[in-house]
Amino acid sequence: MPRAIDPEHDRKARLEQNKLQKRLRREVGQAIADFSMIEAGDKVMCCLSGGKDSYAMLDVLLNLQKSAPVDFNLIAVNLDQKQPGFPEEVLPAYLARLGVEYHIIEKDTYSIVKEKVPEGKTTCGLCSRLRRGILYNFAEQHGVTKIALGHHRDDLLETLFLNMFYGGRLKTMPPKLFSDDGRNVVIRPMAYCREKDLERYAAMREFPIIPCNLCGSQENLQRQVVKDMLTNWDRQHPGRIESMFRAICNVEPSHLADPSLYDFDNNSRSSPSAAGAVDPAVDFGRLDVLNL
Repeated sequence: MPRAIDPEHDRKARLEQNKLQKRLRREVGQAIADFSMIEAGDKVMCCLSGGKDSYAMLDVLLNLQKSAPVDFNLIAVNLDQKQPGFPEEVLPAYLARLGVEYHIIEKDTYSIVKEKVPEGKTTCGLCSRLRRGILYNFAEQHGVTKIALGHHRDDLLETLFLNMFYGGRLKTMPPKLFSDDGRNVVIRPMAYCREKDLERYAAMREFPIIPCNLCGSQENLQRQVVKDMLTNWDRQHPGRIESMFRAICNVEPSHLADPSLYDFDNNSRSSPSAAGAVDPAVDFGRLDVLNL
């Protein structure tokens, strides 16, 4: 028998969704303003994978576009990597319903990754580099001025610890990044958003989630270990995650130990060098078109 309609339950669900949507809008809008992510006349390419984060990013940006103080264009782009069983009809159907301009790029990177990476080894690094090159080239060819990726606050913190634990570097994914070759500007509008909010929002909005059976299906990834660590901290020590995120937004070079950032001889900040400023996300194979 069909479930009986409970008007009160439906009313509360709508109120909760509206409240959550307003919070995400506020956080995305604040990040865009703080880091000058979107300017008048921009053509913003939202990279979609079929995961919760990229769906939420597109949803919020489309919503913000209606009331933004500047005019900008949005296009949605998905890279179909020809993974076996990938439901290629899902995203086009969803995007067509939204009425947003979209492009599906078909490149068999799946076969390349499976051929080049030994069984049991992490596929994220090569997969990320291939996707990044394809998406960057597409952006340049189509006049895109900003490439929007769906990384959120938790991704930034996970990458911070991954770089410290496994790379010996103190860095994470920047909310805004100018590529080395000057061709592209990458933005992360959801840098202030919590993953648990995005999970709830995706469930409320009933996004047609497409699971990843390449990188996203691998067990015991270093990123998953760090994610579990942060999840436990958040559960056992409420507020710790928020404090850590504030820390990466409040850096004092003189109290670290990098002479390229601080001139200890003259007691002054050094001019940061653009050399070698690659996207930290690539270090651990997490670009937006992975299962976000």
